[in-house]
Amino acid sequence: MEMRLQSAMEYIITYGWAILILVIVIAALYALGVFNITTLSPNICSFPADIGCTNAHLDTSGLLTINVEQTTSTPINVTAIGCNTDGTTSNMILINPPNGNYIEIGGNETFTGIQCYQNYAPYNGVISSVYSGYVVLNYTDTQSGFEHVAVGKLVQKVDS
Repeated sequence: MEMRLQSAMEYIITYGWAILILVIVIAALYALGVFNITTLSPNICSFPADIGCTNAHLDTSGLLTINVEQTTSTPINVTAIGCNTDGTTSNMILINPPNGNYIEIGGNETFTGIQCYQNYAPYNGVISSVYSGYVVLNYTDTQSGFEHVAVGKLVQKVDS
């Protein structure tokens, strides 16, 4: 009888230590944010064909810095840019030069200070929160003179 009790105690203690170590590891992983879905979401900045996004940064006050490249067959002039959750041309920022920002074929341009909006109000996020919306780009084809609107998807983790 005594041997069976000792065997049972050793069994309980061995599995107890294993469970304790497992709980500590899971708690450490949770504290590091491994199970937080917002830390796992990738940053996405994608436009339809002929317009690209090489880099984007969103700060806590909702100001977006974005590098836009173009691969159309003619140079373009970017006349307005905006960032919102509904993909419309509301709250666009007009680009100052008389004809917009000229981007040559295969070139790129960085735009800073673009206020992102969420439900028609300026976005304010905390660090590591995720903003999901659209970047709207108005541009004119310099050869044809036609105006275009390109709407790109933006999923961006807020940085400091």
